[in-house]
Amino acid sequence: MDIAHGLATVDLLSVRALPAQGYLVAELQTGGDFHGEGRGAWGETEEQFEADRDGLSERLTGRWGPPHLVSLASTLERSTAGEDIPEPWASLSGHVPDLHLWQLPGTPRWIALGVSQWDAELPFQLLLVVTENDPP
Repeated sequence: MDIAHGLATVDLLSVRALPAQGYLVAELQTGGDFHGEGRGAWGETEEQFEADRDGLSERLTGRWGPPHLVSLASTLERSTAGEDIPEPWASLSGHVPDLHLWQLPGTPRWIALGVSQWDAELPFQLLLVVTENDPP
């Protein structure tokens, strides 16, 4: 992943007006699918996407301090049990296991980075989330 492009996207979306639902989700990077690929290729790709997330996270740490490391496992459990979880957190919990999360100083705005993987045969995605909806 191109860190400079990722940072430029963060800069752009962190100040952009949010739509009515209160959040934006951007794909910073999308990998290929795994149809017919072995488990080894899947694991290598997962490691690369996590390394790319961590690299961008390091740069953002220089701006805003260390991120909150947030597991979305309990959010998924609560959502499937019928609790009304606000977006984008409810949707993210179904395919992003954890997030690096910052609240922008002096604002209600949250910035999150996470690696999405919907299914073993579908591509990985490095997602950037910008929202004013507090995490659950």
